[in-house]
Amino acid sequence: MPPLKSGRSRLAIGCAVVAMATAVTGPAWAEPAPSFEALLERIGLTPTTVEAGALLDAAEARVRQARVRPNPELGLEAENAFGTGRFSGYDNAETTLSLSQDLELWGRRGARVEVARADAGTAGLRRDLATVEAGARLALVYAEAEAAQRRFMLAEEALTVTIADTRAALMLVEEGREPLLRGIQGESEAAAARATLDEAEAERDAAFARLTAVAMLPTLVTSIDVSLIDRVPAAAGVTPDATPQVRVAEAERAAAESRIEVERIRARPDVRASVGFRRYEAEDATALTFGLSMPLPLFDRNRGNIDAAQADFRAADARLAGARQEAEADRNAATARLRASASRVSATDAGVTAAEEAYRLSRIGFEAGRISQLELRSSRAALIAARNAAVDARLARVRAEIDLARLQGRAPFGTSL
Repeated sequence: MPPLKSGRSRLAIGCAVVAMATAVTGPAWAEPAPSFEALLERIGLTPTTVEAGALLDAAEARVRQARVRPNPELGLEAENAFGTGRFSGYDNAETTLSLSQDLELWGRRGARVEVARADAGTAGLRRDLATVEAGARLALVYAEAEAAQRRFMLAEEALTVTIADTRAALMLVEEGREPLLRGIQGESEAAAARATLDEAEAERDAAFARLTAVAMLPTLVTSIDVSLIDRVPAAAGVTPDATPQVRVAEAERAAAESRIEVERIRARPDVRASVGFRRYEAEDATALTFGLSMPLPLFDRNRGNIDAAQADFRAADARLAGARQEAEADRNAATARLRASASRVSATDAGVTAAEEAYRLSRIGFEAGRISQLELRSSRAALIAARNAAVDARLARVRAEIDLARLQGRAPFGTSL
């Protein structure tokens, strides 16, 4: 008799544990996140795009500055004044007022403007690339948050199903149709399902916090109503010859090539012209002055800067070659992953349907006493795994679409930036 009383006491505790697990899984107040399209409209407010836009403005301002010619220099000189003898005082002084101007020969101004334009073009492409990258990051964070929310909901369902199975097992133990071990195993499974739910809740809250930060939302997101991971990407069309990353590398190479010419021109003499007039106090007369000046290239011929510019060009050319190779490989891989992910989603959906039917039949057989608890547990575990696999497949499809969209310079799922 004492063992029977101990078993009934354990079963009562198990029922209480199950009741507590059921009580703590209730609905919570939620603040829905805006749709992905609504968040994408605000992508220009993200720090990365704002920074890229500011750098573009700075580059365009440098183009305007590069077009400006250097200012002329106004000079005033006095000779033979305030000395000794007949040069005492200012009566015999010679005063020269001159105006000198850098002539910017050898195409200095044009080369300078060309480099500034090349840098501005590169900054514009980087701004576009930053917008594409920001859209891709937003899509990924949005999809991960939705997947985390769905995993939490599946964990809730798994806990509910586990609790129901545990209750059924406890009833069979009470009726003497199952050993006490089955009830203890049911309690352990319910506790494990509760721990899985707590972990899924923590992951969901962390994903919502990341989405709130990335989307720059004023209030914390606690739910997602408009699905992104259920969307089917459009068929992959013909991709452009150059990805945004390649176009940036091409612009950097062109800018580096322009700097070589600038450094070569700087090696040539910088010619300055001057004109003015000179006042002779002793004769009470004036005369014009004019002249040219230029440095003698005896020591500094700018060879170091020319070699450095040529080395920078070789480095930019190598980066461009690498970017082209990576773009081709990434494009093929992204297209293949997108096709494979579509097949995987279809397969996991079929697996979920089969697992749900298998669990339904197992539950009916278990309640009728024709199927053991081990078989019921196996079918339940298969159902939980199938549902989570379906979520993983959808998230993988979103990631493949994001990778392909980045290479095509667009927002995921055909949305516009």
